[in-house]
Amino acid sequence: MLLHNRLGRPQLEARLDSEKFVRRTLSFYRYVNVENPQEFRDQLYLAWDQLQCYGRVYVAPEGINAQMSVPEHQIDAFLKHLESVPELSEMSLKWAVEDDGKSFLKLVIKVRSKIVADGLTETEFDVTNVGQRLSPLEFHELAKKEEVIVVDMRNRYESEIGRFQNAICPDVRTFREEVETVVKQLQDKKDRKVLLYCTGGVRCEKASAWLRHHGFSDVNQLHGGVIAYSHEIKQAGLASQFIGKNFVFDERLGERITNDIISHCHQCGKSCDTHVNCAYDPCHKLVIQCDVCAEKYSGCCCEECCLQFALQSGAKEEGQDEVKVEI
Repeated sequence: MLLHNRLGRPQLEARLDSEKFVRRTLSFYRYVNVENPQEFRDQLYLAWDQLQCYGRVYVAPEGINAQMSVPEHQIDAFLKHLESVPELSEMSLKWAVEDDGKSFLKLVIKVRSKIVADGLTETEFDVTNVGQRLSPLEFHELAKKEEVIVVDMRNRYESEIGRFQNAICPDVRTFREEVETVVKQLQDKKDRKVLLYCTGGVRCEKASAWLRHHGFSDVNQLHGGVIAYSHEIKQAGLASQFIGKNFVFDERLGERITNDIISHCHQCGKSCDTHVNCAYDPCHKLVIQCDVCAEKYSGCCCEECCLQFALQSGAKEEGQDEVKVEI
């Protein structure tokens, strides 16, 4: 039996557009011992493919990290399956804040060495010695205090469009850079209360252990991440301290938390917080682009990619595989 997708993007988009039911987007992770990741992966694929689930899932010896789209009429069956798998029972699920049902086009489950590419060597520190997990409401109240240090444990393209007010947002592109930068930046503040947050909580597990390993005495993390925070704060009728958009790693590229727009178009500087991937596939660079520039550059990140994209599109219309010119 085929255990991976073989359809191209146009076919996948057409399949999704033809669906007559509603989809719900959710995410979850768990650090748990997986004895045979490949076998575990195949079993999950078989079960979830039958339920028409889409998503991107990473399985590793240390656990699972999943972002998924599940048909609304299959949610009960999906939850029942989770409970039937010992490693996934009583799983804490985080449902999307904004959801158009088009977060994923297919089901991809990959076996990796880690569920998050963190660049850290686990023998360097005790990964189980994590910080105090705070509920969203606990985090909300503590984050107001002047003496508390709030740190964004996401990359710069994430914090650029949304972040907690007064949070430290390191200008980095990898998790390894992030944790090393935070330790260096807060070297003289190891006795202060530190609050960490990320999208869904998984990165803070490793980050809090890393900080504790480096002598920070009062490390705390937002349990469930920004996704859980947004749901609970809204339910409690409180004003969100996280402003802007929460970046998400699926087709949506972001879900709005508040109406604040705190970033700018990378091409013209206009106030904007819409992320796009450059339409020219060999580039596919992630940029923030306003509607005017999207039309001007045909969804590309620069003039060079725009020209290459036009030539590529023209070649495809004429039945050629690809045309590339030097600028």
